[in-house]
Amino acid sequence: MYLTSLKRCLLSGLSVSRVFSNITKTPDFLTTLKNYDRANINGPFSIKPSEIYPMLGDFEQEAGSYRGHYFYQDLWAARKIYGMRPEKHLDIGSRIDGFIAHLLVFMPVVVLDIRDIKSNVEGLSFCRSDATSLSEFDDDSVESLSSLHAVEHFGLGRYGDPVDPESCFKVMQELCRVLKPGGRLYFSVPVGKERVQFNAHRIFSPLTILKRFNGLKLVSFSAVNDSGEFDFYADTNEYLDSDYSCGLFEFTK
Repeated sequence: MYLTSLKRCLLSGLSVSRVFSNITKTPDFLTTLKNYDRANINGPFSIKPSEIYPMLGDFEQEAGSYRGHYFYQDLWAARKIYGMRPEKHLDIGSRIDGFIAHLLVFMPVVVLDIRDIKSNVEGLSFCRSDATSLSEFDDDSVESLSSLHAVEHFGLGRYGDPVDPESCFKVMQELCRVLKPGGRLYFSVPVGKERVQFNAHRIFSPLTILKRFNGLKLVSFSAVNDSGEFDFYADTNEYLDSDYSCGLFEFTK
């Protein structure tokens, strides 16, 4: 019975290790709660039982995070686009509160996603569409284009999109089609031993990405390795056996 319960927790996305960790930290939380209450007799911000909001792990963490896929990929792409200074930029499905926010500091951005978003942020335009068919854009028409940590999700139904095992490759084909000669495409996906972890994402072999973008020229390749460290001058062959790294591909036509 207990094994069945644990399996259900894992399948529902609940981290069993986090639950156990929180249980072990509860005595420390209760001690700090008691100490605060004693020190705050008749003082401001008295504790109300209905407002108790336990945060049990922050004291063990660093002051901030500067590792991992999203931190490095967002900085990598934003710096490259800032250096190129295109007049317009189109993004497919990248993270709004990370990479897109970086770009909005110095230029307007059009974001295309299958999900809707309501925004009044200056410089941010939104287009709700399916990137497997970029019918809004002519061939060879987009000077600056990006899709960061997005295409690995296409066709898995995770975000309400139609289930289609070939969907990710259809997006890559469309990115090739609309990129303007001399333009830049900034593209990232998980790389390593090729597989699908349904319905979260796919992990691509770097060679698969190069094959699918064979109509484009690779300008540079960087990566975030399995340890979360940035590898600026990366070799695609060194990431064929990775578990879950992030490949950062800069292409031109």
